[in-house]
Amino acid sequence: MKLNELMQLISGKTGKYVNQSLLAEGLGITRQTVSNRIKNDSQVTVSELRRIEDFFGITLFNETRGDEQDVVYIDYYSDVFASCGSGTIVFSEEKIKIPLSSTLIKGFSKQKNYSIINATGNSMTPTIDDGDKLLVEHWNGEQIQDNCVYVFCFNQEFFIKRLSKNLDEIIIKSDNPDYRTRTINGSTVDELILVGKVIGIIKSI
Repeated sequence: MKLNELMQLISGKTGKYVNQSLLAEGLGITRQTVSNRIKNDSQVTVSELRRIEDFFGITLFNETRGDEQDVVYIDYYSDVFASCGSGTIVFSEEKIKIPLSSTLIKGFSKQKNYSIINATGNSMTPTIDDGDKLLVEHWNGEQIQDNCVYVFCFNQEFFIKRLSKNLDEIIIKSDNPDYRTRTINGSTVDELILVGKVIGIIKSI
C-alpha cells in the first residue's frame, strides 16, 4: 500500500479529509518526508499501519480473514549494510525472520524472494536515510526498470542507487544532489551484479 492510497483509506474510515500534514502527524514524521515518499512511490510498513490505527482510532487490517493469512516472514540481515554513499562491504550474513503483511509488498508473489537489509550513508537522502531498513525484491534476471532504486554490488562493494540503462551503459544516480551521477560502460557493465530492487523502506525513528 502506498501513502496516497493510505490517505484515501483513512478518509473513508474516518469520514474526514486526510491531507499530507495530518498523515505525517499520524506517522510521526514530517510533511516533507510524506511528500517525498509519495513522489517515490514508497510503501507503508506494518508498524506504520499500526501507528495509524492507534492515532485515528480505526482498524485497517481485515480482521475477518485473520492476520496470519496475510503474514509472510522475510529474512532480515541485521548485520548486512548496503551503502548510500561510497560503498561498504557485507561483513555478516546472520539473519532473523520478520513478519510482514503480504498486502504491503508491491507485486507480492510466493515465487519471488525478499529480504530486509540496512542502509548506511546519505547519498539517497531524502528518499533513504542512514539507518533505514530496506525491503528488497531479489533480482531474477529481469531488465533494469529505469529510475528505480536497486541494491547492487560493484568492485566487491554494495550500493543503493537509482539505475537506468542506456544501450551498453548503466547510469547510476543519487537522490542527494551533492553526489554526482556516474556511468558504467564497456566491459565494466558485466562487473555490476544486481542484488535486487528496493520496493519498501522502513524509516528509522
